[in-house]
Amino acid sequence: MSAEHLNMVDGSLQCVPEWSDLPGNLQTVIAHGAAGSVGAMVTQLAREAGAYVIGTGRGADRQKVLDLGAQEFIDLDSDTLADIGSVDLVFDVIGGDVQKNSAPLIKPGGALVSVVGPVEARPTDGLAIDFVVEADRLGLTEIVQRVRDGRLRTNIGKIVSLDDAVASFTSTARHSGKTVIRVLENGR
Repeated sequence: MSAEHLNMVDGSLQCVPEWSDLPGNLQTVIAHGAAGSVGAMVTQLAREAGAYVIGTGRGADRQKVLDLGAQEFIDLDSDTLADIGSVDLVFDVIGGDVQKNSAPLIKPGGALVSVVGPVEARPTDGLAIDFVVEADRLGLTEIVQRVRDGRLRTNIGKIVSLDDAVASFTSTARHSGKTVIRVLENGR
């Protein structure tokens, strides 16, 4: 399986919002889980759109997130979200307390987008968007072209054989990115 084919199977491509559908002028964006598949896409697309991107995650992922284009990194285990100040958009792939602590940061007219379920913590003077994936052939074609051109990197965390698939998902070892299961060892 070629690297291009691996990039194309990354389902996170479908979880990335169409920026034109989001409100206002997105100058400052928080991308939670920025080292993961969806967060990495959001980080890169927001940066490409000209936003100042603050990526969040585990401390071990700091350099990866900065390499993806975030200008700032917040370690969710040791830093405080309130110290960030106000932002135009929070893209949440974590939920729970992270979402609750992010809602007050939304500027008037900004938005909190959640892909982990219904937004539980609504911004005071902004939008709460429960993200639903809809088929968008044109948008997906544009994203795929960005991957092919090298303008957008997907996040394949590891590749395992079919024989090792179950162990891979039951392991306590953590990694960021998608796990690809190679069904045929010779690539056919």
